[in-house]
Amino acid sequence: MPIYRDKERGSFVFEFDRRLKGKRIRVRKYLPKTWNKSQADAFDREESARLYAIANNVERPVFLIDDAVAVYIAERVPHLKSGPNIARELAQMYFAYRGRQMSELSQVCKSYMAKAGRVDEDNDAPLAAATLRNRIRYLTSACRYAWRHHGMSEHDPAERVVAPLVRNERRRYISRKEMLQLCLASKHRPMRAAVRIAFYSGMRMSEIRRAVRTEDSFVLDDTKNGEPRIVPMHRKIRCCAKVRLPDQSRISKHFRDARTKVGLDWLHFHDLRHSAASSMINEGVDLYTVGAVLGHKTAASTQRYAHLALSSLRAAIARIGTTGERKSPK
Repeated sequence: MPIYRDKERGSFVFEFDRRLKGKRIRVRKYLPKTWNKSQADAFDREESARLYAIANNVERPVFLIDDAVAVYIAERVPHLKSGPNIARELAQMYFAYRGRQMSELSQVCKSYMAKAGRVDEDNDAPLAAATLRNRIRYLTSACRYAWRHHGMSEHDPAERVVAPLVRNERRRYISRKEMLQLCLASKHRPMRAAVRIAFYSGMRMSEIRRAVRTEDSFVLDDTKNGEPRIVPMHRKIRCCAKVRLPDQSRISKHFRDARTKVGLDWLHFHDLRHSAASSMINEGVDLYTVGAVLGHKTAASTQRYAHLALSSLRAAIARIGTTGERKSPK
């Protein structure tokens, strides 16, 4: 039978192995784990009919998005750091691209965003814009990979795909006084050290825990943007830099307890990174330098703090035309 159940994967597998007009056609596809036998049999009938039609020249070979995803998962995903997550996300949207042609990718993505982005009888809650964007990107990457490496499309299938716009910048900052109150609210020394280091360096929690300490700097061999970074050590955290930090989960627990005590329930640990940027800008540091301290790869990442540099903008505006005024006679 062309349909059988793979016990290790826990899903049905479609196999087609026929010799038609002197040419052997072999196809294997792993179907979604949530499918039952009836759904698998229905797919078997549809896909077998399509393959027979292609072999007998009844229709031109048409590649499906399913084919592109299967190739991408088999060849590319295993080499990606987030490969398992990508495979899961693509499976979550299988219903949207099942049986659809590569040329229909833009319509598939548009329909999926409209359906998954609202509450209806099939969804308890709408998907976040970031989740939608990531899934669309994974699907377009799969199709582009199949196009470039296997010729499954005459042109770039994702050229007309529009991903949802994501605006997830947080604009919540705390002052030095609030940071100190947060530290005083906890007796957990490692948590206090992590908070102070984050506020005076702008580093992420993961960066603080793995940074190599030198006499006057934090050295990061690998960062989120893939490039190494050296963060100068503020004089007020030299003693904190010597504290050995436990697992992130323990620090997070004490952090949540402390923020509740001081009435900052909305505060995330990552907001300390934003607070460091805010403090630098308030002291007149330019956005370019702030971006360098935070390790931003592009200026677009630092642009979220542009509204804080109002005094610098006012000074820049005030200088317009001043050269001519100084040279003009009284």
